[in-house]
Amino acid sequence: MFLSLSDLGWSPHFAAQHAADPSCLPFRIAAVHRDRLIGFGPDGEVPLLSPDQSTGTFAVGDWVLTDDTKHICRVLDRRSLLQRRAAGTGATAQLIAANVDVLYIVSSCNADFNPPRLERYLALAHQAGCYPVIILTKADACDDTGSYVDTAQSLAPFLTVLAVNAMDHTDVEQVLSWCPKGQTSALVGSSGVGKTTLANGMTGRDQATAGIREDDARGRHTTTARALHHMRNGGWLIDTPGMRALRLLDAQEGVDEVFSDISELSQNCRFSDCQHDTEPGCAVQAAIGIGALDPARLERWRKLRREDQRNSASVAQARARDKAFGKMVRNVMHEKKTRKGL
Repeated sequence: MFLSLSDLGWSPHFAAQHAADPSCLPFRIAAVHRDRLIGFGPDGEVPLLSPDQSTGTFAVGDWVLTDDTKHICRVLDRRSLLQRRAAGTGATAQLIAANVDVLYIVSSCNADFNPPRLERYLALAHQAGCYPVIILTKADACDDTGSYVDTAQSLAPFLTVLAVNAMDHTDVEQVLSWCPKGQTSALVGSSGVGKTTLANGMTGRDQATAGIREDDARGRHTTTARALHHMRNGGWLIDTPGMRALRLLDAQEGVDEVFSDISELSQNCRFSDCQHDTEPGCAVQAAIGIGALDPARLERWRKLRREDQRNSASVAQARARDKAFGKMVRNVMHEKKTRKGL
């Protein structure tokens, strides 16, 4: 199947950058493995070679320029980037996906439904510059989907929330309509919420699904790697493994966007550095006092901001240490070469 660059998501944003290196060939990263990269071009999948044999700086969805031997010369500036602090004790950033237009945030109408977790994903979407769409699966097995939809919609103004049966063709078409031909979406959410079933319906693939535990609705990982897939309507889908933890990184603006009601109230506080605690003239506490703001929402805002600041500082410090170590190694190697030349 021949696909034009436009079909793959190419836009004037990338074309302007390509104009500076017209002899290079553009490809879109379709899969990132530990030891290799796969790119999509007009003629299909092509193995690509990174300059230093590593793949950690590339994200599925990236646009890259290569030479005639398929060695990557440059990563084009991204229109959006989804990232988090990597799981574990290390202070590193993990790239989730790049150049995503629509972020499908998948939860389900059962015990998995968790508003604070949805707020995290919404902050991720806003920080990256993606349009968020909350998908509530397993609607066919729930007697009161309306309460789930209402709760989700209360998390942010003008939020799109869809309650669907991932096995129903009409429901899947409704989801597809938010990411038309040439645009790119990504699926994020916990394991067991039905992402794989939904992805199968959106792409026409037949990836196996895994069951969930009945007591807490938690599931097992089915998707184990990020990859770019062509959807039935001509759009693109980046399916991601279920995330046990989403640790926000450099997402303060995204958090403030999700909690825009608190940000707007704080503009009316007497003090510009108000902590919304016991300060006189605090508009946020006044709103809580009259029942216009849930105090639990304020606590979630504080928690996410503290976590983001802590993660961002840790990763920044780790980057600075790595940069200093690299500089030291280069200096030592330079001194050795200088001595040999004497």
